[in-house]
Formats: sequence, C-alpha cells, structure tokens
Amino acid sequence: MPRDIDPRLLRGFVVAAEELHFTRAAARLYVAQQALSRDIRRLERELGAELFLRTTRQVTLTAEGERLLPYARGVLAAQDALLTARAAGERPLLVDLNSEGMVSGRVLARARELAPRHELMARFESGLTRAATEILAGRLDASFGYVDGLAPALRAGLAHQLVRYEPMAVLLPCDHPLADRAEVPLDALAGESVYAGAGNPGTLEWTDLARRLFAGRSIALAPPAPMAVGAEEFRRVMEKHRTPVLAVVDFPEMPGAVLRRLVDPVPLSPLSLVWRKGLRHPGVDALRAAADALAAHEGWLERVPGGWLPATATPRDA
Repeated sequence: MPRDIDPRLLRGFVVAAEELHFTRAAARLYVAQQALSRDIRRLERELGAELFLRTTRQVTLTAEGERLLPYARGVLAAQDALLTARAAGERPLLVDLNSEGMVSGRVLARARELAPRHELMARFESGLTRAATEILAGRLDASFGYVDGLAPALRAGLAHQLVRYEPMAVLLPCDHPLADRAEVPLDALAGESVYAGAGNPGTLEWTDLARRLFAGRSIALAPPAPMAVGAEEFRRVMEKHRTPVLAVVDFPEMPGAVLRRLVDPVPLSPLSLVWRKGLRHPGVDALRAAADALAAHEGWLERVPGGWLPATATPRDA
C-alpha cells in the first residue's frame, strides 16, 4: 500500500465509479478520456489491485473497487472541507484577459468550474508588457500573451505555460479591397501599413511579433494611433484612419470592420499563461489545469502544417 495517494487519482476513480462510463466521467472532470484512463491505471498500479472491469459494452467495479469507493469519498470530502476553510481566508486571484471574447476568457471560465470555491477575478487591459509589469509589482497575478516579445528583465521574473498556437488574422475596414475574401494571403498585404500597437508601451510584445511576421514581406508597421477602448471608439478610429489591424482569429467582432484569417502561410501567435515566479495559489493551479484540458480537447497545441512561428517561440512550460 502506498504511503500517499494523489487526491486527483481518487477523484478520477470516484467520478468513473459513479458514471461507469469513462467518456462521461472525463467530461465531468474536464479532462481528456485518455488522461482519465491513464490516472486510473496509475491508481491501480499504486494499490496493486484492479478497480474496474472494462469490456466493449460496459464498465463495472471490481470487489476491490467497491471496497475502495467509500474510503475515497471520505478522503475527498475531507480535502474539500480543507479547501473550503482555506478559501474563506484566501485573497482573490486577479487575472488580466486583455479583451473579452478571447481564448483567455475560455481558460478562466473553465478554471472557475474546476475551482468553484476560489475567487478568480477578471480585468481587461490591453498588452502583456503592461500586465507583466503589474504582475512583478504584485498588483496583478496572471495574464496571457506572447512571452518571447517581453524584455528579458520582465521575463526573468515570470513563469509561463504555453496555451495555444493562435492563428492570426487581420481586421479590415468593411470596404477594403481585401474585405470580400474569405481568407487573406500574407502576400496580399504587401504595400499595406498594418497597425500592431506601435507606440503603445503596454503592447511592445505584440509589436515585436508583428515586426517578425512582416519582415521581408513588404508589409509596414503602421505608425502610432490613438488607443481605442470600446467598440464605438474602435469604429470611430477605424473609420478615420482606415488602417488594417493585426489580430487573432478569436478577436471579437468590431463595428465597421471585418475579421479575415491570414494564410499562405498561416501565422501562429504563441499564447501563454503568465504568472509571477514563486506564486502559489489554487487559482493558478486551476488556470493551468484548465489550459491543459482545453488545449487537449481543442487541439490548441497542434501546429498548422507549413504555418509560420516566430523563431523564438516559447517552450511548453518555463
């Protein structure tokens, strides 16, 4: 008998025992079915006992599984009580999502489902450079963005986990010559000036990514423009300046503009979850688990064949 058993393995066992169906159990746990099966096999190895009988038609508990079930529920109930008591005196986790309707919002929503007793608060501010400064100053806990575009002094104090290779897109005025296309080849932007946050000190990492993407393609970085906050301000600025804007495919709809995926090649923006090194908080654990689950389910870490990535794309974890 092992001295310690990971509560995650017990939770997977209990949910699988309640569902007697691994696909439904995995859905309840927000993990891939393969991950749940792997955890059950690990628990069986640690206990030296088979807990389930699995055929192509049904899943049933063995006698050992029946015997373990009430004890596993007791352990999890005690753990839940401990977490509830701890959460009562725990400060909220403040997470910057950059913009509403993005991948970061989906990760936060899943994390809240995984850790309902903990308070994860959202804010919306543009730019990882600004967010990283706030994280290191202790005024913010986590954010999302392109880590390799940060200055080394900022990166040194941060931990990060790759969440998705985000396909990039371009926002165009509705009457732009390229707006009628379903997708826009990168070469079709040759001769254009495309806005990518130039002049905004809070979005230096995004400007850096754009500079790498545009190099050698005759695409210019548009000069600094007023920072548009809110849909109506975006519409006004787009109408006045009529400058294409570099974005990602999940960027929310904006009035007066159409979003078109970039292709030939498909440029990918490495999006990472970022937090302060040494920060310990159940909310961070929940964000990391949520990112893992969504990435596995949605294929977020699969690279498009022939897709473009910046030369210094961040590793899986750091």
